[in-house]
Parts: sequence; structure tokens; C-alpha cells
Amino acid sequence: MSIEQSLRTVVATTEQENFRFQVYASTRQEEVAAWGWEVTQQEAFLRMQFEMQQKSYQLQYPDANYQLIIVDEEPIGHMLLAHRDDKIILVDLALLPSSRGHGIGSRIIRQLQSQAEQLAKTIRLHVLITNEARYLYERLGFQAIGENGLHMEMEWKSERLSLLE
Repeated sequence: MSIEQSLRTVVATTEQENFRFQVYASTRQEEVAAWGWEVTQQEAFLRMQFEMQQKSYQLQYPDANYQLIIVDEEPIGHMLLAHRDDKIILVDLALLPSSRGHGIGSRIIRQLQSQAEQLAKTIRLHVLITNEARYLYERLGFQAIGENGLHMEMEWKSERLSLLE
């Protein structure tokens, strides 16, 4: 079975918070390891950062829903989406290191674009300017619409919405 056939998302539950932390930590591990801290210090710092991120997301997007990204019945990442009347906000998307670079992120975003197209909505996201995912978003048709310090705001507009304007 190909990745495309076995790729799906499911609503995440609170029982999967440790997995979501594992995914988050994997996105920062290299950066934090470079600081020279002991492993226990790194873990404590990453746990604190994860908890602050979750609280921030809850405050900014109380109606957002976490989804686990599943391939061959194994969770490999997560995604947080907030739906608004006119747009879908891709709050967070992260994959475990072993699942990066295999087209999974592209496939997930294309599925989201298909959903947005059917709903005649735009997709918005923020990405660190230094994050290489920015190039993935650009390849998939996202345009930079602003910068705020270290982050870039990007938007993808459905063709259907463009026709309605």
C-alpha cells in the first residue's frame, strides 16, 4: 500500500498529548541540543515550551482541533486547524523526523487545499522565516502577505474564491 493510500488524519484526543509533545520536541531537538545542556535540562525546557505553546494555541484558537497524521496505522505527526467563516488557519503542522522529506507534508497540504477549494476559503499560516517548510508552502501556491519579526504570514487562495471576487 502506498503512502497516499494509507495517509489519513484522525481527531487527536488528550491521551495522545505525549505523542504530540514527542513531535514538537523533534522539531526543536537539534536547536536545543546545540546549547550544550544536559538531556534532562533539554527535556524540561522542551516540555515547558510545549505547554506554553498549547496554552497559547488554546487562547488564540479555542475552537481549533488537533488531528493526528496517520500512515499505515502509525501516528507520524500532527496538525492543528482553526476554521473561520472565510478561511482555514493552519496553526501547526509537524511530522516526526523519519517522516519528513517523503511528500507527506505536501499531500496533507494538498488535501487541505482541496477542502478549502470546496468551501471557497483561503488558508492562512505563520511560519518562521528560517523554517525550510516555507519553501514547501511557496511550491504549493502560498504567497507571503506579511512579516512579523521572525515569522512570515502566508496565504493560499482557492481558485473558486478568486472567481467570486
